Amino acid sequence: MNSEALGLELVPEKITISKDIYVKFKRLIDFIIVFVSIIILSPIFLVIALFIKISSKGPVIYKHKRVGKDGVEIYLYKFRTMVSDADNFSKYFTEEQMIEFKKNYKLDNDPRVTKFGKILRKTSLDEIPQLFNILKGEMSLIGPRPVLEKELEYFKDKKDLVLSVLPGLTGWWACNGRSCTTYEERVELEAYYAKNISLKLDIKVFFRTIIAVLQGRGAK
Repeated sequence: MNSEALGLELVPEKITISKDIYVKFKRLIDFIIVFVSIIILSPIFLVIALFIKISSKGPVIYKHKRVGKDGVEIYLYKFRTMVSDADNFSKYFTEEQMIEFKKNYKLDNDPRVTKFGKILRKTSLDEIPQLFNILKGEMSLIGPRPVLEKELEYFKDKKDLVLSVLPGLTGWWACNGRSCTTYEERVELEAYYAKNISLKLDIKVFFRTIIAVLQGRGAK
């Protein structure tokens, strides 16, 4: 009896359909939640924008080039938390800070962060403009955090796996330590999510993120 008669050819199809349904369902949920959230949060958007303009010179929204799904270039939206000339590293970093920044792409007690910016980062409110990235379909509520192109070298053989799913506003790494982890640990956590993507894991990330935000864990 051949494999067709046994129905073995249906197994891959069932897996594909299941994943396809999951992706479409996730996109629908993302769109509904984000659309409603933008309406509800619009007064908070305005208040934050006002405080940013009052506290420091520069634009309210900061756009930064990142790598999205399948390596497509996207611009990540965030409330500006740094001084307007933050790219002038030599002006703000000591030699030791520059070494740390080049190694981890982050810096404890970054001197470029404004006083109000520290509050936004601690509460993760600087991330909420990414709701518009999600509305555009460039991101999801849950997925690996989008990275800079030069950071991809750290992902090595896990790069294609991590880039196979939409980046997220929060994710497995973001709710499991975030800035408290090494970059190597980040790669492993992001790859774990991409490999085990499911509705169950998304729900787990959602609730862990709420706890992490309330505790201010990992946000700097």
